[in-house]
Amino acid sequence: MAENEQEQTVNPGEIDQQEVAAEAAAPGDAAGGEPSPEQVLAQLEEEVASARDAALRAAADAQNVKRRAEQDVEKARKFALEQFARELLPVVDNLERALEATAGHDAAVKPIAEGVELTLKSFLDALKKFNIEAVDPQGEPFDPNLHQAMTMVENKEVEPNSVIAVMQKGYTLNGRLLRPAMVMVSKAAS
Repeated sequence: MAENEQEQTVNPGEIDQQEVAAEAAAPGDAAGGEPSPEQVLAQLEEEVASARDAALRAAADAQNVKRRAEQDVEKARKFALEQFARELLPVVDNLERALEATAGHDAAVKPIAEGVELTLKSFLDALKKFNIEAVDPQGEPFDPNLHQAMTMVENKEVEPNSVIAVMQKGYTLNGRLLRPAMVMVSKAAS
């Protein structure tokens, strides 16, 4: 083992020779000594340009990360109510059905219908406050982005691909579709 250690040791004179050979290989003046001031200046200018480029890229990356984070926070804030609102929509549907069922009945049912109507109005006002809007496309052209066609019916009185009946209203949250409106669409007579 002692022999291996001796083989690995380096003579100090050899180190000096290796350093001289490395310096001679480095760019310098014609004599192989130190580089000229112009070469040092050029090298430093390259390093400064490289560092400036890296700093600009890092600043741009940081700004992009900040912008993306702000957009994510804005989307999270804007659409945090999405699932909650979806769960409330059947309540609105049921209140509307209750009003339809009580329409035209005797005077005994009228106070109940008025109470349901006021409850529905309060409920819709609360939804509107949080930018939840109803999509009621009666008579409008069919839009597959907002409407779900449940059936198509031949109808000569209206233009083809028009909504002739709304089976269930749709809703949007801040312009994003929560639930499509279920509609009946007209088609051309065959």
